[in-house]
Amino acid sequence: MSAPQITLTIRHTPSALDTRRGIVRLHPEVLDALGLRAWDAVHLTGARVSAALAAPGDASGTPGFVFADDVTLSNLGVTEGSEVVVAPADVTQARSVTVAGSRLASASVSPNTLRLALTGKVLTVGDAVSLLPQDLAPAPGSDVTTVRGQLSRAIGAGWTTELLTVTATEPGGPVVICPSTVVSWRDGAQSSAESSVQSSARSSAPATVAPRVEPEVIAEPEEPAPPVSDLCGAQDQARTLAEWVDLTFRRPDLLARLGTSARLGVLLSGAEGVGKTTLVRSVAAAEDLRLVTLAAPSIAVLEPNAIATRLREAIDQAAAGGPAVLLITDIDTLLPATQPPPVATVVLDELRGALTRPDLAVVATTARPEACDPRLRAADLLDRELAIPQPDARIRTELLRVLLRDVPLESTVDLGGIADRTPGFVTADLLALRRDAAVRAALRQRDVEEPRISQQDLLDALQSVRPISMSTSDSLATGGLTLDDVGDMTDVKQSLTEAVLWPLRYPDSFARLGIAPPRGVLLYGPPGGGKTFLVRALAGSGALNVFVVKGAELLDKWVGESERAVRELFRKAADASPSLVFLDEIDALAPRRGQSGDSGVSDRVVAALLTELDGVEPMRDVVVLGATNRPELVDPALLRPGRLERLVYVPPPDAQARADILRATARHTPLASDVDLDEVAASLDGYSAADCAALIREAALTAMRESLEAAEVTAAHLETARKAVRPSLDPAQLAALESYAKNRA
Repeated sequence: MSAPQITLTIRHTPSALDTRRGIVRLHPEVLDALGLRAWDAVHLTGARVSAALAAPGDASGTPGFVFADDVTLSNLGVTEGSEVVVAPADVTQARSVTVAGSRLASASVSPNTLRLALTGKVLTVGDAVSLLPQDLAPAPGSDVTTVRGQLSRAIGAGWTTELLTVTATEPGGPVVICPSTVVSWRDGAQSSAESSVQSSARSSAPATVAPRVEPEVIAEPEEPAPPVSDLCGAQDQARTLAEWVDLTFRRPDLLARLGTSARLGVLLSGAEGVGKTTLVRSVAAAEDLRLVTLAAPSIAVLEPNAIATRLREAIDQAAAGGPAVLLITDIDTLLPATQPPPVATVVLDELRGALTRPDLAVVATTARPEACDPRLRAADLLDRELAIPQPDARIRTELLRVLLRDVPLESTVDLGGIADRTPGFVTADLLALRRDAAVRAALRQRDVEEPRISQQDLLDALQSVRPISMSTSDSLATGGLTLDDVGDMTDVKQSLTEAVLWPLRYPDSFARLGIAPPRGVLLYGPPGGGKTFLVRALAGSGALNVFVVKGAELLDKWVGESERAVRELFRKAADASPSLVFLDEIDALAPRRGQSGDSGVSDRVVAALLTELDGVEPMRDVVVLGATNRPELVDPALLRPGRLERLVYVPPPDAQARADILRATARHTPLASDVDLDEVAASLDGYSAADCAALIREAALTAMRESLEAAEVTAAHLETARKAVRPSLDPAQLAALESYAKNRA
């Protein structure tokens, strides 16, 4: 059974007592839903994976938030307002922990003091951790007063701002430090007592040497870079970058004669996992250039002076020894567009100076170019931009061919079919798919000498591998439904196929005829008529990613947050295209403007939706589908051509449709010979699809009430159930909907 998990919006903690102590605050209801007690460990998934202690938050607050400090935000690689997945964490006691820190800290703080300072915290490799002890709920064996005094004497007044990086743990995964844990600095310094423990342990085990980890600056990756010819979908960008590099390093005189300088600063953007770093590595290898990589998230958590020092060290390392490229990954974490830190000016000055050095180019990557400080694009900084596009089905087929060319496959494997089933997948997702399929093939062929991956292994892996772009989004469970499973509704199914599936499946046909495909569809009809069921079937038929927004969950009382949520929703949909954005109960999300009393929040959301649907930047491979039973309440501007231009009425089921619904609902329910579903359906005038399904369930429960050993449902049981299940369709509302449909026809 999988562990429970909840997606929450992350906020900066308002309590100074929680700062830098490895603590997140959750609403008591969230703790109960996850089966957690106060101060249990939780697993947090944002752009990165981390862990922390969960403490109860304000019971009068909103359950949908998790409150964390700036260090935790940086460890997760997210900003305030992003979504993170919270789940219970399996934490083990660490046998050994290795950390890295400033020269002052590593030279002054003994491992014994270090162990006491970290006791009671949850540690994960790659995370930043503060020396501030976790004193809100001290762990057994901790001595907070003593360790505070030792740290103050060792480092001085600045010890409270000192941050360390966890470089290794044994075992891996989230761990906690206990009295027997061997804690050491990265250079191997440890206390004499700990040394004796390690020596006795090593006497009975093979000697192992922990690798020296440099979390911030990584030079010359050990894994060979793939050739440029393997960069499917990004070869044009690689060729352009190679041309720029060649001119900058080998033809500076030509640039000078043409009136420009031989300097190269590039901002490389693309979805997460699309292969930005791999592209730079491949070009550097092809052009015989040294490559020095600086991971911006790993230094963004440091104090300003340390950030400038680490950046300067990386620049000096890259500039020493011939032509080189300095690659800064995820630059938006170091230079955010909103509320840039004071150190941003220093960082920009350092980059400006780096670009004046001979034989040095600077390339920065980001998955969110709009989230980068606009000063980064100045003429004397990263004035050139490249974007790696989202792979389409053809490119995914080529990527699969490259990734699986050295993998033994069965002859029946259809890579094109797999590519069609992986909309929104990038290179990293396809690698995860290969890994999962290999595990399934290994479990299936444990005793086979020459195991091979089959088509079914790859298809089964699709059940567990989701695109990175949808890792924190609500998706619609189709349950294997397709439009073929929907009885009757021929006209409705045809309208949805034309408006939703055709634009995504046959874009060339629309281009050939010179028309733009519909951008959105509004499904409307009485409650219980099967609108959501139709969307589930549509999602199962179209091999597309579905983003679900229920009612008013995008609304937020904070100014600007609702609009930001709308922009983020459509950005994710574009990254996972072809995709469908399903806005359920759209009348609550986009009511008529000027008639709400919510300080204009709804009006701003409608404006944001209009901008995304029909703005300056057109949507590509994204279709919006709204559903409502009150279409007259939806803002009319949303319903004009170019937006939700196709209105599809889902009428209440007629006698034939009700019979089909009853048969589909009762396909696993044994019915007695005296049950005639056609006759029953004819007598259910006014019943919706949901009412018909409820009738079968109630009849089965009636049989169980008579006898728990009941083997079938009889006509008498159905008659009894009819007295309990009454028709839910309101004649007045139904008449209004039919009138609305006639007026729109």
